[in-house]
This record gives sequence, C-alpha cells and structure tokens, in this order.
Amino acid sequence: MEKQPLSDDDGRTGAPQLEVSVVASEESAQQDTSEPPARDGWNSKVEYFLAQVGFSVGLGNVWRFPYLCHQNGGGAFLLLYVLLMLVVGIPLFFLELAAGQAIRQGSIGVWKSISPKLAGIGYSSCVVCFFVALYYNVILAWSLFYLGNSFQYPLPWEQCPAQGNRTVKECEDSSPTTYFWYRTALNITDSIDDTGSFNPYITCCLLAAWTIVCLGMFKGIKTSVKVMYFSSIFPYVVLLCFLIRGLLLDGAFEGITHMFYPKLEIWGDMQVWRQAATQVFFALGLGFGSIIAYSSYNPKNNNCHRDAFTVSFINFLTSVLATLVVFAVLGFRAKGKVMECVVSNAKQLSELFFSGEDRNLMPRFNFSDPTSLALEDYRAWFKDYSDKVSGTFTDCNIEKEMQKGVEGTGLAFIAFTEAMSQLPGSPFWSALFFLMLLNLGLSTMFGTMEGILAPLTDTFKTLARNKTKLTVFSCVIGFLIGLLFTQRCGNYFVTMFDDYSATLPLIIVVVFETFSVSWLYGADRFLDDIEAMLGWRPTVVYKYLWKYVCLLAMLGLLLASMIRMFINPPRYMAWDPKTASEVSLQYPGWALAVLSLLIIFAMLPVPLVFIHSILKDRAKPESRDAEIGQYSPVSTDDKCETPMTDMSELDRRNGTTAPVSS
Repeated sequence: MEKQPLSDDDGRTGAPQLEVSVVASEESAQQDTSEPPARDGWNSKVEYFLAQVGFSVGLGNVWRFPYLCHQNGGGAFLLLYVLLMLVVGIPLFFLELAAGQAIRQGSIGVWKSISPKLAGIGYSSCVVCFFVALYYNVILAWSLFYLGNSFQYPLPWEQCPAQGNRTVKECEDSSPTTYFWYRTALNITDSIDDTGSFNPYITCCLLAAWTIVCLGMFKGIKTSVKVMYFSSIFPYVVLLCFLIRGLLLDGAFEGITHMFYPKLEIWGDMQVWRQAATQVFFALGLGFGSIIAYSSYNPKNNNCHRDAFTVSFINFLTSVLATLVVFAVLGFRAKGKVMECVVSNAKQLSELFFSGEDRNLMPRFNFSDPTSLALEDYRAWFKDYSDKVSGTFTDCNIEKEMQKGVEGTGLAFIAFTEAMSQLPGSPFWSALFFLMLLNLGLSTMFGTMEGILAPLTDTFKTLARNKTKLTVFSCVIGFLIGLLFTQRCGNYFVTMFDDYSATLPLIIVVVFETFSVSWLYGADRFLDDIEAMLGWRPTVVYKYLWKYVCLLAMLGLLLASMIRMFINPPRYMAWDPKTASEVSLQYPGWALAVLSLLIIFAMLPVPLVFIHSILKDRAKPESRDAEIGQYSPVSTDDKCETPMTDMSELDRRNGTTAPVSS
C-alpha cells in the first residue's frame, strides 16, 4: 500500500490547524525553501507491520513472559493474559494507532492537538523513551559480548577456569555460566555503593551497539525498515529452529508440562492480576509514543482497527512460541541436573546397602550401576522412606530446578546459556541465540528511538531540517550517559532503570492519554473522527472500554504498583562472591533519591506544560483573539479532513463550552 502524498504535513494535515488567509499562504509559499521536508511514509503495508511488530516483540517476550507464565499458574495465566489483552490492551493499542494515523504527528503533536495544555504527555513519553533506550542498549552490548565469545570451542562458560593447580572456588560453588556472567562479562562489584572501574569490553560493545542503532536510524524509517526486514523476521526463524531442536531433547516434555499445567486458583490472587496487566501493558509498548509515531506514517484510510488486533495477537503468539522454546530447553537442563542429583543419592544408597542397612527400605535398582535408578522411582522412594534410613538425601525435584534463574538476564545469560552448552555443536546454538537477542533488541530500539525523534522533528522545524544531525547527536548522548552502565556496578543501575524509570511514568502517561481522549476530547467525538477517517464506525463498545474499563484498570494498576513500592521498599539482587550466590539488598539512600528523581523527571513535563499553557493564555488574551481573527472557521461536520480539531479553539469560536462525552 503506497502512502498518500503529504504536501501539507508540516503542521497542517491531521493537526488541528486553521486555514490561513490567501495573503498568509502567499507569504509561506515564498519561504518553502526553508521548510523541512515532508514526512516520510511506508512504502508498503509489510514495512509497517515489520516495524510495529518488531517494536512490540522484544526481549520481554523471551525472558519475562515465560517466567510469569510459569510462576503464575501456567495455562491459567495464559487465559488471564488473553482476557486482559482483549479488554484493556487492544482497545488502548487501537486508541494510539488511530490517534497517530488521524493526526500524522508524533506523540507531542497528537496530544497538543487535543489541547495545548496536554502536550506535556508527549514530552513525558519522549523522556521515558530516552531512559529506556539508555539501559536497553546496554543489554544489546551484553548480547554482542556473548555473541563474540560464542565463536570458540569449547565455549568459555562451559567449564570453570583454573587458578594454579585447582579450580576457582567461586566458580565451583556456583556454576561455570554463572561465574562467567558475573566475573568475566560484568566483573561485578559486591553492591551498588562500590562503583568500581569501567569494564573495557562492555564499553566497546556499547559503542558498537549505539553505532548500529545510529546507522539504522540515519535516514529515518527509510533506513531502519531495511534493517527490520532482517531483525524482525530472523528471531522467528531462530525460535522455530530452537523449538524443533528442543522438542527432541530429553526432558523437553516435562518442561512444557510444568509450564502449561493450569492452576486456576491463581485467579484469586490480585498480585497475579497486576503482573498480567503489567505484562500486557509493556508487551504492546503502550505509552512510549512509538506506536503513535509509526502509525503517523500510514495513509489516512489504513485499517488501523484490524492492525491493532493483528499486531497484538502476533505479539501474543510470539510469547507463546518463545515460552515453548524456553521451557523445552530448560526442561532439558533441569532433567540433566535432577538426574545428577538422583545418581548422587543412588551412590549413597548403594553404600548403605552394602553396609548392612535394612534392604526392605531400599529402592529397587542395580546397585552396581547408580544411573539405573529412574527419577520417578527415586522420588516415590524419597517420599515414603527417606526419613527411615540413615544418611542425608535430597528431593530431586524438576519443578524446583526449573525455577532457578528463569527470569530476565538470569534466563538469557545463565540458565539458557548453560543449557545450550550441553548441546552438541554448542557454539552454533549459542551464536544463533545471541544473534536472535541482538535482533530482538535492535527492532525494539528502532521503535524506541522513533518515539523520541518523530515527536521532536514534528514539533520543531529546526530539528526537522536537521534530523540526521539530531539522530547522531541523540546516539552520542545516549552512549556517553550509557557509560554509567558499563561500570562494574552497571548491572545494578540497569535493574534500577528497568524496574522504576519506566513503569510508573508509562502507566501515568497512558492514564492521561485515555482520560484525554475519552473524557476531555470525548469518546463519541473520537469515534466520529475514526469513522470519517476509515469510512465506517467502530463498535460503541470501545467508548465504554476507554471511558471506564481501561481507565479504571490503569488507575488500579498504578495504585497497586505504588502500594507495592511502599509496602516492599525497592531492593536489588547483588552478587556475593563469598557465598557465590545472589543476595537481596535494599537500595541505599542516594540510590532511592536517584530512583525518585527518575520518576519525577519523567513526569515533570505534564504539569510544566499545563501551567505554561495557562499562563500563556492569561498573559496574551488580546493577542490570541487578534490571531484567531486572521483565520477562517473550520467545518465541524463528520467529514472534516482534519479530525481531532483542538476543542479549546473550536469551542471558543463557536461560543460554546467544550462538551464532556457522555
């Protein structure tokens, strides 16, 4: 689908602008040479889908969704997730798609078009996008580091390094993959208070990551979409390869069974509802402004309603596919560790057998071959007789084993990496996996950067004329600030930014977005604009979902997140080299202050722009009236080609009060 030409995109088409007089038009025509170029557009619908799906499908689908699904009821969590996606996620996704496509502006221009007082919502989205880009690119740097180390045989994390004539104790007490992650890759400090020096390898990888992002965004969507043809499709190829290989592994069936076993009782736990709603919220990328930016490059008659359902369900199916892959491979890893546990206990049993222990209490197996004791037989014996014989025995539980390190970086860089090291041809699978992570992260980074650049270039003509310079400058600044995360304590700052710099601000942004459209602008009015744009009217159900269900759900999620933060003070997981394990530590006072400033700084544009707009209106009432008099009235019928007209301007000229949608 070719994009329709936008000869008047520079602040007129789709934005709430009034038609200027003939004299003003002639004057502006003389200044065309100084105007920024017209906004780009997608060359085809395929490009748009690749961009939108690439942004919404990210690292969270691989290492966050499987963990939540496993911890919160398996199949029952899937049903809850689909329910929340249908009644909250898709309606809000459709709202952002329709607003961006109707107005053809970035997030700042969209909310400014409803009312200048609301432009701060768009600025807050830009700030949050910048925070996310800072730490998200560090994860890409880690992936690059592991990708570079995958071209070795054996892999450097397959066995513990030697120190003199003996193996490093810290590695023996943990595992080779854990030791490589904390000691070689991160060279981590004991706490966030101990900053340590810069990690030169991660610093170089971060520079490479920002260089790739800069080159991909160099000419806007015209260059980024070319990269997305690979970065958006390649992860699916890798996931399918891993799924086929994973299903052939011993333990894959047990892993998938544990994953999808339904536990319906979790529906009564409000914490599970909060986690499911949060995952829906972040999986679709709501509030970032990237959805709005991408849809703003669409033709006016594009069926954004169908797009909302299509992209959402592709995202969901990707999460399910990734979950199958993760738990097939983790099932293989867990089965191996559990069988090691069984063999160890079987050897102890054989010693008791030959030392005269009551043979009636012994499980039946070949005592000369401890590996012949099956897992099911051992667990049945352990349940009935373990407390009746001398010696200390452990319950070799595959469920507990699968719960170790299955979230976030622990899944990608420790648990999954360890499982791959046990596969034949481990360097190949390792390189494939980290190349997939790199591509997943890149497509999300392109969307995140577009959520920053598109609103700024749409709002400020100077930046639009120098978009390439703005892109390079943003990447340079991102790298310089990102050096914070390349210190030896950098992983702790990544955790801080991931947990707090985006969560609350984004929820607040979406609350403002939903309230602005459904109550201030009016849900009926918005549906009128969509009808004029698409040629048909979406169901009235959206009106009630936006006004009540979505808004109350987001307010409930915001309240639950804040209550949880106050009840459980923010903590982080630190590496203790003495015990060779993770320990939970509370953030120090200065870190809590930084954490609070991140949240405040992200939300500060909303009240500042609101106050500035009010003061500006009061300071220059006569100037505004004189300016309005220079323009001709805009038709307010349903067929107006400029939907989302600024209600404050329109109602002032019509002598009416802005209606509140019923």
